[in-house]
Amino acid sequence: MKAVVLGGGGLTGRCSVRDLATSGAFDEVVAADLDPTLASQAAKAAGSRARAATLDVRDRGALVQLLKGAAVCVNAVQYQFNLAVMEATFEAGVPYLDFGGLFHMTRRQLALDEKFRAAGQLAIPGLGQVPGISNVLAMEASRDLDRVDSLTIRDGWRDLTENGPEVLFTWSPSTFLDEMVLPAVVFENGAYHDHPAMSGAEEYEFPPPVGRTRVYRTLHSEPATLPDSLRSKGIQHCEWKEGGPGIEVLRTMAQLGLASDRPLDVKGQPVAPRDFTLALLKREKLLGAPEGVVIHDWEVCDIEVHGTQAGQPVVRHALARFPPRPDWNLTVTEYAVGVAGAVGAELIASGQVSAKGVIPPERCIPPGPFRAALKQRGIETAIVPPEPPLPSMSR
Repeated sequence: MKAVVLGGGGLTGRCSVRDLATSGAFDEVVAADLDPTLASQAAKAAGSRARAATLDVRDRGALVQLLKGAAVCVNAVQYQFNLAVMEATFEAGVPYLDFGGLFHMTRRQLALDEKFRAAGQLAIPGLGQVPGISNVLAMEASRDLDRVDSLTIRDGWRDLTENGPEVLFTWSPSTFLDEMVLPAVVFENGAYHDHPAMSGAEEYEFPPPVGRTRVYRTLHSEPATLPDSLRSKGIQHCEWKEGGPGIEVLRTMAQLGLASDRPLDVKGQPVAPRDFTLALLKREKLLGAPEGVVIHDWEVCDIEVHGTQAGQPVVRHALARFPPRPDWNLTVTEYAVGVAGAVGAELIASGQVSAKGVIPPERCIPPGPFRAALKQRGIETAIVPPEPPLPSMSR
């Protein structure tokens, strides 16, 4: 079996490549990337089952040709390309998953459901860490409730690295900057409403090792699908909040205009501030863990569910605690996103996901096998009550 990881040389894609190539489920894993050096590095780190391919996903013909014969495609490229890649997988007849579409792209992808279902093909938007693991856990925590009134998904991180860099990007900086400036969409009173980015600040006590962290509303994909998935249970509210070291720096960068795509004249040359920012971060080696530095950061997602069971009010929390992967030189976000996508790809290729259409993860990913595979990789999940709290750190 062959798996193709698009963006396989990137921060999260390289983790998917390595996990897929070392799990034993696939004979061949293709690390496809626009940057041939990054693709080669990812394939080399993943071992003999991985190979590198240079690919621009905007080249539809080349993309379809690469995909043909694959058991699954993991799309780890920038979310603006999700629709184009999905259409290519449709043409190639290959199951698809990505790491999220920042709400609006996800909604556009879901509009293709009827087309994919009619052809008997599968596409799963948002099967990464958050969204992805968060969606599956939210659905699992709500399954036995008569009614679900609200879901509040909070995500916090903490860096315990000694003498580490003060600024570091462990996820697409372009996506992060979008989260800092685009309105946060909240499902409230049964309808969607826009709120300012970084509004609704709240101090929240996460399980250790994250602890007390200030979180903010930002644009995210969970509210794009969970209200519809839980519509039969009467859900009225769903929102996402996040926070941790560096988020205020990101907000300042966005406020300064460094996220803008509108070209600026610089000494007679048009320069898009976002292009300059991304090039500068790459030059200064602020993408991923710096060479020689072992990053020790952690992340916790806490999903608060309010509803009723047998007519009685219930408050429940679904929790996921994400570790870094220092032996792979991966930070917590790189590892958690990449591993979630790899596990999803294995479930699809093994036939454990039988749904057809464009289906969000909470509706098609079997929670038992998914959570068991995450646990094998050091990612602990729990639903409290009725499950016991997360145990003390084991990694």
